Amino acid sequence: MKSILTAVFIAVLLSWCPSNQQDAAAFEDYLSDIKIEFKKEWPSNKTINLVFHGHSVPAGYFKTPIVNTMDAYPMQVLAQLKTNYPLAVINVINTSIGGENSEHGQKRFRKDVLSHHPDIVFIDYALNDRGLGLSKSKKAWSAMIRAALSKHCKVILLTPSPDQRDDILDVHTELQQHADQIVALAKEFNVGLIDSYSIFKQQVESGQALPLFMSQVNHPNKKGHQLIANEIMKYFN
Repeated sequence: MKSILTAVFIAVLLSWCPSNQQDAAAFEDYLSDIKIEFKKEWPSNKTINLVFHGHSVPAGYFKTPIVNTMDAYPMQVLAQLKTNYPLAVINVINTSIGGENSEHGQKRFRKDVLSHHPDIVFIDYALNDRGLGLSKSKKAWSAMIRAALSKHCKVILLTPSPDQRDDILDVHTELQQHADQIVALAKEFNVGLIDSYSIFKQQVESGQALPLFMSQVNHPNKKGHQLIANEIMKYFN
């Protein structure tokens, strides 16, 4: 009896072991099929649709009310993709709305996002989800992820870019909690993850001043958007 109980105890421990936990989708192979499509020549190629869904940051707001579309990370990604894949036909479709949170984004997800038949959906709402709260935010993000996966779309989640009113090195801020929740969602659904918050944090830890990457208190500048775009490109390299 003792040996049976010991075996059960070990099995339970193994089930909680980090090596058995699902991880976010790997940079190397998550978009393998799409990268193959990017390399096909006409007439064998097809149009690939990338939809960026979120709030003011992916929408391109810099110092409000200026919208700097061409320097925002969705268009920076497109520019890099076209350099790397000159044969590809790529549409960047931006369904982001300034000031919106994920609950509102989820309500219009099927009509405004899935109607474009996306190959990849990028979701970026955490800055505005602080007013929504973790529980409602998780419910909305999970619903959008499930809806996209049901249509066989690839999904890439983004943790927030910074808000200079928060200490980015403080691990107890509300923004950090939302970032941690998004990381957990990426692992739960085994989808792509761009940990923007960690990328900006690394710059600060290396001695860079956060305002160097910001156009206003809560919107990145071109240099800040470049950090995000470069991280996204790891899925395409």
